[in-house]
Amino acid sequence: MVDRLNYRIEVTGPVEGRFAEILTPAALDFLAKLDNTFAGRRRELLDARRTRREELQSGEKPLGFLPETRRIREDESWHVAPTAPGLEDRRVEITGPTDRKMTVNALNSGAKVWLADFEDATSPTWHNVIDGQINLYDAIRRNIDFTTEAGKRYTIGDDPATIVARPRGWHLVEKHIRIDGRPVSASLVDFGLYFFHNARQLLARGVGPYFYLPKLENHLEARLWNDVFLLAQRELGIPRGTIRATVLIETITAAFEMDEILYELREHAAGLNAGRWDYIFSLIKNFAAHGADFVLPDRAQVTMTVPFMRAYTELLVSTCHKRRAHAIGGMAAFIPSKDPSVNATAVEKVRADKEREAGDGFDGSWVAHPGLVPVCREVFDSVLGGWPNQLGKLREDVHVTAEDLLDVASAGGEVTEAGVRANINVALRYVDAWLRGTGAAAIHNLMEDAATAEIARCQVWQWIRNGTKLEDGTALTRELAVEFLNEELASVRAELGAGNRLDDAYEIFTETALGEKLPSFLTTGAYARYLTDAR
Repeated sequence: MVDRLNYRIEVTGPVEGRFAEILTPAALDFLAKLDNTFAGRRRELLDARRTRREELQSGEKPLGFLPETRRIREDESWHVAPTAPGLEDRRVEITGPTDRKMTVNALNSGAKVWLADFEDATSPTWHNVIDGQINLYDAIRRNIDFTTEAGKRYTIGDDPATIVARPRGWHLVEKHIRIDGRPVSASLVDFGLYFFHNARQLLARGVGPYFYLPKLENHLEARLWNDVFLLAQRELGIPRGTIRATVLIETITAAFEMDEILYELREHAAGLNAGRWDYIFSLIKNFAAHGADFVLPDRAQVTMTVPFMRAYTELLVSTCHKRRAHAIGGMAAFIPSKDPSVNATAVEKVRADKEREAGDGFDGSWVAHPGLVPVCREVFDSVLGGWPNQLGKLREDVHVTAEDLLDVASAGGEVTEAGVRANINVALRYVDAWLRGTGAAAIHNLMEDAATAEIARCQVWQWIRNGTKLEDGTALTRELAVEFLNEELASVRAELGAGNRLDDAYEIFTETALGEKLPSFLTTGAYARYLTDAR
């Protein structure tokens, strides 16, 4: 605990090992400056989120492009800042948590960019949060290695990926750091510690402090981030505009404000990214009460080629390139398997997905495993040729309406018992892994993160609420879902054996998928119970 003239900073998590190198008095003062300045605005914006969600759920205020910002959308004269060093070529980006093994492997993967993830791919235990900061601190200084259980040592090669850190979203707090007794914004903890310790070192290496911004719901939240950047640069004497940020368009409301989000961040903006599962989760969360027209089929059937998803991605590319910002495609979550036939089928699906993105004009795309870097790179190499990106491909042929973005019924498909069971199964497996400290979990040959748990359980919730009929005509009731849940729990338990957290995962699923409301599993009482101070 540190008492300052006007406030008290308290670290309630254990300061062990090298944690003190990150949690220095100066770094904590920097966090306090950020949080004291912006805590009020953050709370107001979160209140506005809830109000807007209630309006959409009730139908009181339909979702559409904002009339008050029409001038920004129609003004073709403004553009984002010039591309920053290390971000000119983003044809392959690899994502993953900030543990030491992933840090070394991602930087050596051959990808152009590594999304160093404190968000959905990280279970936000106190150890993971601060240990991740240590690993990035060491990596930026080229002072990191990793030794396998077999004794093989890995170090960073000569051409590592550019690091782009992803802090947690505005809706979360870090309860282990408190100012005058209140927890600090998790966004500001992740951003602030990384920026404070590494901004100057990154500039000395010829790149800069770059970020992915998750879960934004509107341009006012982007404006808040821009003001955070301005203050942070001013406090450390870093030139204004040094920071670059890529925003994930992973909420349905943000999809209607892409121009406005880029405009608010324009001196710091690098681009936009199309995030799939969180986008669908957001759509269900906001329109769950609107009946069958907004009920989606099995998760596996909601591909990026269904009409409402095509509208979203094509609008993203068009918007980005009009503003000279990069458009980054979605995740290839496949993990290479020991089964050659499984590999061959999956790789072809990945290739087709990346060919669609490259053909649409995306400047690059995501993979979750180093084994997929060559596939993604080969596809984008064939389209880009000698160019680093496709910013010149303006997609002036794209004309997307509000109706296109909300045409959920166009997805078609059906809900099957196998699809319901698959959602329950993967949610139990993922939450079990998450409670044991793993935020990126290999499940059924896919790398799953928190967005997986959100979409899987919210679909079950939506199907129950709408009495959706399965392919055999049986309506999915809560009772039937509980029957499936119990059977899937027994199956997963038999496979995983001892040492799991499946009972807790079962409780969380029941609380967040089978109740009257649809909370995020990250913000339930279960979250507070299981991510304890001791962890």
